[in-house]
Amino acid sequence: MAITANPSAPPAIPPPHTAVLIGRFQPWHNGHMALLQAALQQARQVVVVLGSAHQARSPKNPFTWQEREAMVRGTLSPEESARVHCLPVRDYYNEARWVEAVRQGVQALVPHGAGIALFGHFKDSSSSYLQSFPGWPLTSLPRLGAFDATPLRDIYWNAAGAPVADVLAALAPQVPASVLDFLHAWMDRPDYAAMQDEAAMLRDYRQAWACAPYPPVFVTVDALLVCNAHLLLIQRGHAPGKGLWALPGGFVEPRDSLWQSCLRELQEETGCAVEVAALQAAFQGVQVFDHPDRSLRGRTITHVHVFDLGDRAQLPAVQGADDAALARWVPLAQLPTLETQFFEDHFHAIQSCLEGFCTLPA
Repeated sequence: MAITANPSAPPAIPPPHTAVLIGRFQPWHNGHMALLQAALQQARQVVVVLGSAHQARSPKNPFTWQEREAMVRGTLSPEESARVHCLPVRDYYNEARWVEAVRQGVQALVPHGAGIALFGHFKDSSSSYLQSFPGWPLTSLPRLGAFDATPLRDIYWNAAGAPVADVLAALAPQVPASVLDFLHAWMDRPDYAAMQDEAAMLRDYRQAWACAPYPPVFVTVDALLVCNAHLLLIQRGHAPGKGLWALPGGFVEPRDSLWQSCLRELQEETGCAVEVAALQAAFQGVQVFDHPDRSLRGRTITHVHVFDLGDRAQLPAVQGADDAALARWVPLAQLPTLETQFFEDHFHAIQSCLEGFCTLPA
């Protein structure tokens, strides 16, 4: 007797043309690898979205997107690699803008009308982005092993000063062999020592308030001064972010208002030769940046005070001091070339302020 299909059964869902994996992959580990292999089995091609691209190195994001792409491709055969696209995407500290950037980047790699599906698993609250793409079905896979990049990085920064062989032995069961080779070679670079120092500083920083009844929320101020199509920046003199470009600023003192703290930090870090009355006349407004992940030091809410000093014939004299190793007027047109050298979210904060205050030059 012939067996006929059940007319009431739901139609089978065809496999997607493109599978999308989203993450920071810092570093690429065996859990990521298993997820990618599952996606390759079901889709014609895979787009690996490399988040936190174009940022300065930090203990949380030590590897550039190019290094992470090399990690991914080093684990694939030539045939598999030909089916994988790596898509770098910035952290915009704005979910709607980030989602749109991911959508546009993926769509550019997919034929019109082809099916797209997300591949991933819900690890914790950091996986909530998987719900931000309606229209892209989610293939939610079980967690493939107890792999997590955060403790891997803790092992790698080697706070206990263990022999290199012991560090590599601890990492070996959790990362592909080619990634382990990369991590071993990277330990000989100056960047590794710098990230170790940053990680140690951040551990000490968090330990200082570990006994508080709840995690503190820090309040900071920054000054954004524009003059004659130049922006005043400082180069940080200490960790975290030693050597990176930033807006002049710092923590609010207990007895200072936000305005007083902004003027104090501006003077201490740059010695900017502009009278307070002139700054008051140039003041455009304040923009608040409060993304929970904007700072590795803990929850830090900053208030960027924006000033437009106009088209002065001569830029005000500045000189780095206090926490600033250097103070410098940087042409606005040069800012995009410095994106990977900015501290925390300062590049995006600057962009937002320049867009938000129409009196400033584009």
